[in-house]
Amino acid sequence: MTKAEIRKKAVVQRRGLSEEEIAVYSQRLLSHFTSFNLTGVHTIHVFLPIAEQKEPDTFLFIDWLARLHPEIRIIVPKADFETALMHNYVYTGREGLLKNIYKILEPAGGELHTGAVDMVLVPMLAFDLRGYRAGYGKGFYDRFLQGLDTRKIGLSFFGPVEEIDDINVHDVALDCCITPEKVYYF
Repeated sequence: MTKAEIRKKAVVQRRGLSEEEIAVYSQRLLSHFTSFNLTGVHTIHVFLPIAEQKEPDTFLFIDWLARLHPEIRIIVPKADFETALMHNYVYTGREGLLKNIYKILEPAGGELHTGAVDMVLVPMLAFDLRGYRAGYGKGFYDRFLQGLDTRKIGLSFFGPVEEIDDINVHDVALDCCITPEKVYYF
């Protein structure tokens, strides 16, 4: 299947989820994440959930990290739609976030992070058995991850498709993907 076909199918799957299912699945994703070894991790990039798209509740991850690993710096993205690039800002709390015109929560301002990133939680609509993902099609995360030496961890409410047919040289494979049922390693 192509990314476009996969996107259509994944959007329908997500729309069928209830708020209760999203909460339960998000908690299961976090449960798997809590078993990861975070030794040597100093900075984690966490995408902020788009509630209207029924994305995983990554605030659960942020809150857990802040409680149990306060030494880890949490950074969150802000998209520049003119350049199609993302910039990372140090997360300071929900009160410092605003929705942009695409209903994506972003930091209103704050400290720009330009240093190393040890781990990235990556959003997606779907992924395949090789670790490639289908996102919303703008390429923000592929550009961000290109050449970045970091652990790339996807979060998905659903298991993998067998193969995404139209992978290109700009697509960056994940190291693993967490689903409510299990963690897939690539």
